Amino acid sequence: QVHLVESGGGLVQPGGSLRLSCAASGIIFSIYDMAWYRQAPGEQRELVAHITSGDKTNHVDAVKGRFTISRDNAKNTVYLQMKSLKPEDTAVYYCNAGIVGVRTDYWGQGTQVTVSS
Repeated sequence: QVHLVESGGGLVQPGGSLRLSCAASGIIFSIYDMAWYRQAPGEQRELVAHITSGDKTNHVDAVKGRFTISRDNAKNTVYLQMKSLKPEDTAVYYCNAGIVGVRTDYWGQGTQVTVSS
């Protein structure tokens, strides 16, 4: 019943840009915190950026100044605008939805981002 569907991944050259989207259904989107995670080959899944239901954001140091998380509650969608992409950004990017203090959360299936020349 709950679905998070990512889109926008693909192959891009270093220095390029990409915008990821995550469309949510089956939840009251406006009360959920949303986040983007990524997992590179052979590594653990890591947080990339987070946005609260009140539109407060945080981005990990590795992407600060390059990536921007945003949300559009009217479209039940969270975005990750990625600029100045580097090869080390190559990973599967996952969308996450959750509520602070509630143990359950939801994940999308992921979208592949490959940064290569």
